[in-house]
Amino acid sequence: MKPKVAFRSATFSLFFMLAAGVAAFGQTPTIEERLAKAESALSSAQTSGDNAWMLVCSALVLMMTGPGLALFYGGLVRKKNVLSTMMQSFILMAVVTVLWAVYGYSISFAQGTPYFGGLGYLFLKGVGGDPNATYAATIPHQSFMIFQLMFAIITPALITGAFAERMKFSAMLAYTAIWATIVYFPLAHMVWGTNGLLALPALGGKINALDFAGGTVVHISSGFSALVCAIMLGKRVGYPRSPMTPHSMVLSVIGACLLWVGWFGFNAGSAVAAGKLATSAFVATHFGAAAAVIGWLLVEWLRLGKPTVLGGISGAVAGLVGITPASGFVTPMSALAIGFITGIVCFFAVTELKKRLGYDDSLDAFGVHGVGGFTGAILTGVFATKEINDVFGGNPVGLLEGNKMQIVNQLIASVIAIAMGMIATFVILKVLGLVMGGVRVTGEDEVQGLDLSQHGEEGYNLDLDLASSSRTGTFFDDTALTTAPEPISE
Repeated sequence: MKPKVAFRSATFSLFFMLAAGVAAFGQTPTIEERLAKAESALSSAQTSGDNAWMLVCSALVLMMTGPGLALFYGGLVRKKNVLSTMMQSFILMAVVTVLWAVYGYSISFAQGTPYFGGLGYLFLKGVGGDPNATYAATIPHQSFMIFQLMFAIITPALITGAFAERMKFSAMLAYTAIWATIVYFPLAHMVWGTNGLLALPALGGKINALDFAGGTVVHISSGFSALVCAIMLGKRVGYPRSPMTPHSMVLSVIGACLLWVGWFGFNAGSAVAAGKLATSAFVATHFGAAAAVIGWLLVEWLRLGKPTVLGGISGAVAGLVGITPASGFVTPMSALAIGFITGIVCFFAVTELKKRLGYDDSLDAFGVHGVGGFTGAILTGVFATKEINDVFGGNPVGLLEGNKMQIVNQLIASVIAIAMGMIATFVILKVLGLVMGGVRVTGEDEVQGLDLSQHGEEGYNLDLDLASSSRTGTFFDDTALTTAPEPISE
């Protein structure tokens, strides 16, 4: 190449590079633009993370009902009632979902009075992909809606443990559907809804009860409703003369383990974001359950001479119930205290209290959920701290911090939940008893077992000649029992 040509080529290349550089420099974003872009990317990542977390938690809470509660309750009944008991949990996954979509979510979370939500979300109108900043600003409104649905499903399912082995399937469907409508939906609004009577200040509440994940809304309401069910339906045929021991502790242990795992979604998911509050609730949940197992088994061992598997899993569920209202408000050490106390209190509820009052709460729904929920609600008012959740704007949260009124607020919320559940249950069962010709199966159907009498199926098809075997097990003795069941009181 000639020197003159090379010089021109180099000059042109240099000019081109300078021009390109100037153009690129002119398009370089400012520092403010870069910061805005980074903040947008971070916000998008946080929103995506929160949404993923909430969807996982929704699945975990649904798993608590099926298969968790279904297995837990199914193993605790006699062999002839295992399918009917599990079916009660399963069918509510469908029934409550439809009610929730049509009007339940609206009654619970739409803008309304301090006692009821309005009709703004009827048929899920306006519940879509955009966040509802009032409840959860970083996830789609639909994600919040579906998460709350899972709570609505499991709550009436808990009650079924009280009348297991003796209630008509049709009556169970009618009772739980009506109960969810007139008890759960309004109570959820009062505690968690905008302008709810018992809601926290951020939602415009008047009484400011602390219930992070459902101590009053879920457990107290269902537990005390269960007590009324047990009393009004009367005792099972043969109870308490014949022992009615669980037919499969294996199923119940599996169910309890699934409940324990699912409860992380139940409590930690109630933070409605994947942040430090969710972590705190997660830790508190696990610690509360563990301490309750120790508390229950310790007392059982000292009083009865042996620690039982049934006691262990019952203690775990009791601890999970007790820590539910407190999980987003207390430290890990306080969670240990709450769990330990709740485990011991519930042990005496399902043994001494049940025996002295003489009711037949088949699977101890009242002793574990009613008593455990009430104990946890009161202890939440004692141990809650602004260190974990500053819900009162820097002011003391619990009694140990100096907020003496919080115990009063917890008592008020608990009494309201108790009254709503018990009164509604009494009225519903009375009306259904008249309309349906009774809510309890016949004595013959009960002796046969609800699997066959209500569903025409059996849980286990074993090729055994049971007729020729000695019927000494607790699952076969009751065919000889002819005592008529106590009818629903008129």
